[in-house]
Parts: sequence; structure tokens; C-alpha cells
Amino acid sequence: MEYQVSMFLNTLTPKFYVALTGTSSLISGLILIFEWWYFRKYGTSFIEQVSVSHLRPLLGGVDNNSSNNSNSSNGDSDSNRQSVSECKVWRNPLNLFRGAEYNRYTWVTGREPLTYYDMNLSAQDHQTFFTCDSDHLRPADAIMQKAWRERNPQARISAAHEALEINEIRSRVEVPLIASSTIWEIKLLPKCATAYILLAEEEATTIAEAEKLFKQALKAGDGCYRRSQQLQHHGSQYEAQHRRDTNVLVYIKRRLAMCARRLGRTREAVKMMRDLMKEFPLLSMFNIHENLLEALLELQAYADVQAVLAKYDDISLPKSATICYTAALLKARAVSDKFSPEAASRRGLSTAEMNAVEAIHRAVEFNPHVPKYLLEMKSLILPPEHILKRGDSEAIAYAFFHLAHWKRVEGALNLLHCTWEGTFRMIPYPLEKGHLFYPYPICTETADRELLPSFHEVSVYPKKELPFFILFTAGLCSFTAMLALLTHQFPELMGVFAKAMIDMFCSAELRDWNCQSIFMHLEDDLELPPAPQSPHFQN
Repeated sequence: MEYQVSMFLNTLTPKFYVALTGTSSLISGLILIFEWWYFRKYGTSFIEQVSVSHLRPLLGGVDNNSSNNSNSSNGDSDSNRQSVSECKVWRNPLNLFRGAEYNRYTWVTGREPLTYYDMNLSAQDHQTFFTCDSDHLRPADAIMQKAWRERNPQARISAAHEALEINEIRSRVEVPLIASSTIWEIKLLPKCATAYILLAEEEATTIAEAEKLFKQALKAGDGCYRRSQQLQHHGSQYEAQHRRDTNVLVYIKRRLAMCARRLGRTREAVKMMRDLMKEFPLLSMFNIHENLLEALLELQAYADVQAVLAKYDDISLPKSATICYTAALLKARAVSDKFSPEAASRRGLSTAEMNAVEAIHRAVEFNPHVPKYLLEMKSLILPPEHILKRGDSEAIAYAFFHLAHWKRVEGALNLLHCTWEGTFRMIPYPLEKGHLFYPYPICTETADRELLPSFHEVSVYPKKELPFFILFTAGLCSFTAMLALLTHQFPELMGVFAKAMIDMFCSAELRDWNCQSIFMHLEDDLELPPAPQSPHFQN
């Protein structure tokens, strides 16, 4: 057999080795290209998927799919609901004022901080919250219903001024005491609250001007709210009017509180927010508690912040970056002033430090983009009017207002810097599996690119790690390509090397085979006595 192998090797020419290595390199390259395409399209390795799904059951492994059949339908429906809900765009609770802040940025820099998609979403919100089907009965509201659909800002402002001018009508009333005459009664209509809202948002160039307009809107909105409250049970039309007037009143009071916060009257803003939450406890869609948390952090009222978190950081409520990172800030505050990475590595983490690190990991898992802005590794821009939870837009909106609160707590940013990257060692595949939350949604990048301006580099972190088989195929392709190149350049030398390796392999195989056959013959020739049994097993 050894003679036949040596004869076969002697007949091989260097061209054979060139062809062999070249073919191996080509095949491994094609496999690598296919693996990379499949990974980019489906997010997993084809070889890994086939081995887990088809080869493991044939080899006697446990099929995870069969063990989870009872929960597959529920899991699919839950994942679909989660993907839909996570790609939902939310109104930014801390959005700025267009006229007093966004437009001033445009005047100074020449850049547009808001995208068309973001402003279009705001227009849809205004039509949803500030209009109803009975607006045609009130001329000013009919004008404002068209104003919210206008794309041109100047046209919207002109329509708001026009709505405010319609404040009186004349109605013809027949007086029975004087049959031959007619009396004209002057009836004053209430000012249009939504017109004041539009002017405060877009025409006012300072926060103080916006606050004056919102105070006028409050007088008009409060009167409409009280009248519709008395008539809300008289039919569906009146109920829709009351719902619209409620939304208008809540919006005005919230923006007045935000104006007070901007103008430095933080305690007044906190009181207004608390009163608003008590008066309308069911309107959680406005997320007023996030405004309250930011104002309380400005006052350094950490006990009150903890009380608000205890109410809203509940397992049944949707999370946000404000909730998660504020909870992490409070726990980091207890240990950050004395925290040292060197000391912690020597003695280990204490219970309080471990709680702080776990809270940071939880926050980073929910939104991994925030630390780069808090640590000033990436520059901030003005937050958009809408955000995507767990996306870059939410991270910008949070860091824009809360960076000062993290800087105020001594050592908090140092603790964040030392611990935040450990989250991704705990979760190597965040797009497929989470630790405390469901997997990180893939749709955030697309939505953030539409919400954020073009001059901002959208963060797509974290990136999914490459599967093992793609790395293995890339290494195999590189190795075979190098062999092909060396064989082509030095065919005789590589042929001698290949023959030597094959001879070594064949001689080792033959040696093992000869030893095994000799041992079998010795066993047959020698009559070995049976092995003695232990006395414990004798009868």
C-alpha cells in the first residue's frame, strides 16, 4: 500500500498542485461570498442555520423548535406586536419651540434642524388632537383646520391671525314685543385657542413671547373646555368636541410649564406639571412625567425623582431612555463619588456598586446610543419633534436635556465610562437576544435617518458580531488563496512540501495500522487468564 501511494505521488506534477489550490481557493471564496450575502439579508449564517435546523436532529441532538411548538404561535404574535410597537414614532416630550428655538438655530447656522418627515408627523398630530368633525360649526376652528394642513409656515401664521379676527357675529333675533321691528344682537365668540397655540409655537421669536401667547390661549381654551364639559353627554358630536377641548387645554398647560422651566422658574414649572397630572391622570400619552423628572433633577430633588420613578418605572408600562437612565443616575449617585476602577478590581464591587453597574447595563441595553452623547464622544444636535424609542433620536433628545444633570453628580460619568461597554459582552447578539429587554429592533436605523437631519451622522450602534462560520470561511479562503499563489510562484518547492506532508501523514496512518494489527495478533496467540473478580461480587 505504501508503495502504491508513493507511486501515485511521484506521478503528480506541479500543475496539479496549482490547479488543486486554485480550485480550493475559488470554492472557499464562493462560499464566503454566499455566506456574507445571506448574513446581510437574513442576519444569520447559512451554515450555522442548516447545521442547527437539519443536521443536529439527524445526529441525535435536541430540536429546540419541537420543544417550543406549544409557544411558537404566541411567540410569533408577541414578536410581531413588539416589532410594530418598537418602530412606532412617539412625540418628543421635551420638544423645543419652532419659532423661539428651531428657527433661531436656522437663522444662525443656515441649517434646517427639522426634517420634512418630522414636521409632517407634527402636522398629523395637530390635526388629530386639535380638530374634530364639528369644526365647521365654528368659523375660526374651520380656518384652523385648514391651517394645520398648510405646508408653508407663513400661510399657517396668516391663517391663525385670520381665525383670531373672527371674534364676533351678528345673529338676527325676532323680538315678539315689537312685531314690526327687528333687533340685532351682538354675540361675542370666544377667542380661538388653537390659533394662539400656532402663533406661540411658530411666530414667537422668544420664550417670553410664546408664554404670553400661551396665557391668552389658556383663557380661551379653559372657557371652551368648561362649556363642552357640560354638554359632553348630549351626543357623540359633543363628546368629540369635549375630547378635542381637553387635548387643547392639556397641551397649553404643559407648554406653559415648559416655558416656565425655560425661563428659570423651575419650582413653578414643577407645580404646574404636578397639578396637570392630578387633573388629567388618564392622559399618559403625553408623558408629562418625563418633563417632571427633568425639572426635579434640575432642583436636585432626588427623593422626589425616586418617588416618580417608583410610580412609572413599572414592568407593565413602556420604558424610555429617561426612565432607565434616570434610575441609573440615582443609583450611580450613591457610589460614584468614591468609585475607582483600580480599587474595584482589587477588592471587588460592593452591593451598592453592583446595583449601580446593573442599572447602567439595563439602561445601555434599552438604548445603547446615549452613552456616546453623555460622554461627549459624539456631538449633540437639536432634538427632533418626534423620537423613536431605543433609537438615536431618543438618545439625542435625552442627552440634550440631561447631560447637565449627569455632570452635576460627581463621578457619575466616570462610572458610566468604566461600565457601559460591558453590556455588549453580556449580550453578544443584541439583534437576536436581549438580557433584560426584548432584542434590539433593526428598524431604528431607517426611521432615525428620516427623523434626523442629513448633516447628522446617525448612530447604528450596536453592530451585530459576525458569525463564526463567516470568519472561518474568510480564513479558509485566505489560506487557500495564499497556497495557490505560492504554488503558482514556486511549483517545484510546493510540490516537494506537499509530498513530504502526505508521506508523513500516510506513514503515521500505516504505523498506527501496523501497531493495531500486531496487538490483535498477540491477543490471539497469547492465552491470557481471566481477570480476577472482587470478593464483593462473588456468590
